[in-house]
Amino acid sequence: MKKLLFILLFCINLSGEERVVTLSPSVNEIVFALGVGNSVVANTKHCDFPIESKDVPKLGGYNNISLEKVLSVRPTVVIGQDYDEKLNSNLKALEIETLIYKTNTISSIKNTIFELGTFFKKEENAKILISNIDNALASLDNIVKNKRILIVISPKKTLSNDIYVTGNFLYFEDIIKASGNQNAYFSTSQAQPVVNTEKIINMNPDIIVLLAPFLEGNLKELESIINSWKKLPINASKGDNIYAIDKEYAGIPSHRVELFINDFRKILENVRDKRLQ
Repeated sequence: MKKLLFILLFCINLSGEERVVTLSPSVNEIVFALGVGNSVVANTKHCDFPIESKDVPKLGGYNNISLEKVLSVRPTVVIGQDYDEKLNSNLKALEIETLIYKTNTISSIKNTIFELGTFFKKEENAKILISNIDNALASLDNIVKNKRILIVISPKKTLSNDIYVTGNFLYFEDIIKASGNQNAYFSTSQAQPVVNTEKIINMNPDIIVLLAPFLEGNLKELESIINSWKKLPINASKGDNIYAIDKEYAGIPSHRVELFINDFRKILENVRDKRLQ
């Protein structure tokens, strides 16, 4: 095994071209958006945007990527997130340039874009992507105010005791705050929030946003899920303020968060327009 690793490292050092491996959908999308997609030689099975990413060799999923698989594509730089500390540590020990980022907040998303733009000498592209996010956030101002907003992750057909919502330590929180509203869910814990219907009734959200990228284009199924939420005795039901976003970018914290923010703005505008009627 050591002999194989030595040979792979020797081949990497002989190569003069940039060979990029991306280990998460977020960083993969950002690398392509910066204009460096033609240098990506491998990514994961979850990296399917832009469409060119689907043709890039896959190294596995989030937690089953081996060191040998990564080295086999002879990367000059591996870009990922902090999902697999052991893999990241082994790559650094072998002196493979390894860039690790967080994309859990709007600030960290923009920082990742900025630093990768600097690394690849694509600063102008990075500035445009960051500016697009900032402009989208600014567009949320003064539409509706002081509403309790609950964002639900992957809602099911029936309301169960295991309902995943966005907590207070993700970029969704930043977006809600930028709009002048508040997250209906509050906790000091950074763990993934899991609630039940009783908890949601107690939170009494004014607006509910269901993230359902797995149902993109399936309007009948989306309507069925929305109708199940409308049965809850909460303000969002009474005001007919339950919405679904079915785009696959809805849960990916890349530069495309701009698109989610624009969808979110349209929801707020719809809520406002109902009040004006």
